[in-house]
Amino acid sequence: MAAHHHHHEPTGESLIEAAAHALVDAGEQWTGMRAEVFEALVARERPASAYDVAEDVSKARGKRVAANSVYRILDLFVATNLARRVESANAYIANPHPGCRHDCIFLICDACGRAEHIDDDKLTGALVDAAKGAGFADIRPVVELRGVCAACS
Repeated sequence: MAAHHHHHEPTGESLIEAAAHALVDAGEQWTGMRAEVFEALVARERPASAYDVAEDVSKARGKRVAANSVYRILDLFVATNLARRVESANAYIANPHPGCRHDCIFLICDACGRAEHIDDDKLTGALVDAAKGAGFADIRPVVELRGVCAACS
């Protein structure tokens, strides 16, 4: 039996508040621009590129926002566990539980592009243990499974 991670996943305003608290707890500031980037990321149903997020924030602000500024914010969000990078898509997705640290497994639909995450600490722990056994340190499992979601199949 897999060791699954169970917790409440905030949505809407409570997710944004949880992200703000997590960022402040990490010693960073929750600025207006960071809030707008996070809100744009949450609003997306699929993983979004920095360019997608920059476009959304630009529309909301009524002025152009540079993608390189968004990249820096997204990198901060990944480092502080507010967002996850979907490596195979070079895109980002908001972490639905920003206060919880563990490794996610992404299920990515090849038909619609949606990405869902599942938590299986036993599986990701086994990957970390195997990498440590091979002499690796500072391990960050990136597990992405591609297929077709239930809605598309």
